[in-house]
Amino acid sequence: MSAVKIENLVKKYDSGKLAVNDISVGIGEGEVFGFLGPNGSGKTTTVKLLNGTLSPTKGTCDVFGYDPAKDPEDVHAVSGVVTEHAQMYGNLTGIENLVFYGKVFGMSESDSRSRGLSLLEQLELTDAKDRKLGDYSTGMRQRLSLARAMIHKPKILFLDEPTASLDPESALNVNTIIKDLAKNHGTTIFLCTHQLRYAQDVCSSYGLINNGQLLASGSLDELRLLVFSGSHVRIEADKIPSSLNAEKIDEKTYNIDVQSEDEIPSIVRTIVENGGSLYHISSEKASVEEIYFSLLTKKGSNEGGNKHV
Repeated sequence: MSAVKIENLVKKYDSGKLAVNDISVGIGEGEVFGFLGPNGSGKTTTVKLLNGTLSPTKGTCDVFGYDPAKDPEDVHAVSGVVTEHAQMYGNLTGIENLVFYGKVFGMSESDSRSRGLSLLEQLELTDAKDRKLGDYSTGMRQRLSLARAMIHKPKILFLDEPTASLDPESALNVNTIIKDLAKNHGTTIFLCTHQLRYAQDVCSSYGLINNGQLLASGSLDELRLLVFSGSHVRIEADKIPSSLNAEKIDEKTYNIDVQSEDEIPSIVRTIVENGGSLYHISSEKASVEEIYFSLLTKKGSNEGGNKHV
């Protein structure tokens, strides 16, 4: 079943800003979908459209079969949202906030408290459960915001920079929870971030966006086929024959693009037979970050070419 369907979605603000420009993408249930792009690229606007807080100018979208513009309450019942700025009550304690939001979603007080305490333990906030939110640090607020979004066991979580303001240990814990929710509970994760390297550690599929336009979407392997299907071989050696067409990175470091890792033994032999000393060799496929900037460069080149037609 599809968790999210977006077809030709457009959002143009009254100011004239085209925030989302004809986006189409589908997300399967249980996926960790990384919606990646710089600040101002249209990520947050898309999430607001999917949650019914904004209406589209054109196009359609649905979340588990519900149209957010027509049935926002149904969408809210199956979703949880975490933004960079936690929206909770500063005069309530951590557990009181969670009980309150649990009851908003129709849970009993006892179930809300039990679920809340379990989430606080998962997110390492048990010691702060009886402290008022006003005394929480920014990172603690962010973790409590995630607990609030998860209180009613939603089918989909919309996470906008979920590890912003978190220390490395807390960020790792949140990432573990995200992966567990998708793998073991079937929860769909719609993750918005500008941190491309971070996204590759947690996501199973991606949508790459810039200036409101979707550059590409799909799994990492599918995206790699759009730019380069082979691998990058990183070599450290004191001498590289010109026949290898290597790209020099620094004094003894080179990159060579290969279509298959089966080419690596031949590269090693060529270096050694030509009197070179090899210190290190490793193979890496294109990262999400490399793919993003490659597609961005390609798009810019195409647009530049079109301007001169």
